[in-house]
Amino acid sequence: MRGQNVFEDALNRIKAIGADAGVSSEVVESLLYPRALLQASLPVRMDNGALRYFIGYRCQYNNVLGPTKGGIRFHPRVDQAEVQALGLWMTIKCALLGIPFGGAKGGVLVQPKDLSPMELERLSRAYVRAMADFIGPDIDIPAPDVYTNARIMGWMMDEYEAINRLRAPAVITGKPVQLGGSLGRDEATGRGAYLCIRELALKHGWQAKNIRVAVQGFGNAAYHVSRLLQADGFKIVAISDSKGGVYSEQGFDIESLWQEKQSSRQMRAVYCEQSVCQLIEHNEISNEELLALDVDILIPAALEGVIHHENADQIKARTIIEVANGPVASEAEARLEARGIEILPDVLVNAGGVTVSYFEWVQNRSGYLWPLEEVRSKLENQMKAAFARVWQVAQTEERSLRSAAYAVAMRRIGKAVLSHGTREYFTKDQEQ
Repeated sequence: MRGQNVFEDALNRIKAIGADAGVSSEVVESLLYPRALLQASLPVRMDNGALRYFIGYRCQYNNVLGPTKGGIRFHPRVDQAEVQALGLWMTIKCALLGIPFGGAKGGVLVQPKDLSPMELERLSRAYVRAMADFIGPDIDIPAPDVYTNARIMGWMMDEYEAINRLRAPAVITGKPVQLGGSLGRDEATGRGAYLCIRELALKHGWQAKNIRVAVQGFGNAAYHVSRLLQADGFKIVAISDSKGGVYSEQGFDIESLWQEKQSSRQMRAVYCEQSVCQLIEHNEISNEELLALDVDILIPAALEGVIHHENADQIKARTIIEVANGPVASEAEARLEARGIEILPDVLVNAGGVTVSYFEWVQNRSGYLWPLEEVRSKLENQMKAAFARVWQVAQTEERSLRSAAYAVAMRRIGKAVLSHGTREYFTKDQEQ
């Protein structure tokens, strides 16, 4: 499920949960329409001398709680509806975590694997030139997302500073530490997801050694959540990337898998000691096969809409942890919940990234770099507090965890909207 269907799915959740949570219709209405959207053609001179044009997007979805915040993805299936959906989810995410940001998202329609490093730099700088009047430390703050990274953020910050002839490290987060980035930002999304799983394990009384985990996707977030879970004793029995995956009932050494993927660009089950690696016994599986494995925890950590109405009945995991944005479509979610499958929602699980991005923005504004342990401690406090709020609402109001997360976020946004006045406020004298 991609494009317009993703955005429509996101809007349907807002309408349904907002009405059920007693949120003002005016608040719900405010979340159905993006505040602003910019689409631009990005001219890039290729290494062979040709001039190519790429389509770039930036959506500022909602800024009622503060300047907008959201990543930039480089992907061959980016479109307007997708960035709008992602901007909406970021709006909910920031509100849920109590971060003084609104939601935004950006993207470029491109297959980044086909570009040379210099072409990638030119594209990154072209994107900022097109968006320079649309972003800013007090307006809209981008960050990395799918197929973008710290180096790309560094190029973008450099271009913004050159255009405006000033130093502005707070315009971009997820930068290299040497350019004003925060310690702990690279692991933040995965660590935040790990902290949520740890809290859920405490609620359910799980013993880590008895919990079998499958992870779809092996990007930065998936790597960090997997290695942290393995360190706690969880058994990671399957993991995949876009080309396919590996499965072993005995579990994998995550660090070895990661090293092999970085060096060979292949998913092979190996165990490494220093520079020596040996192949271990495993089965090769597809991404669809991984989703259908009989495991305790399924972690979709790739792209949105991978669990949908066509494969929902094949899911056997007892718990789904949404590290990716929107991996479970709403129509699939209803069928999963009817079978008793618990879903910990993306707006909570992957919020560690935007939380530490907020910390980076604060550090840039103050000119003071926090130690790594301080970043980790503050992230843990933030994630545990958000999980506790969601769990309490879910239990006291008999809601799913997603419904509870959205209710907490929308009520917080509602308080800000109500502070400006709603229909009820402006018409109360007329009704008396």
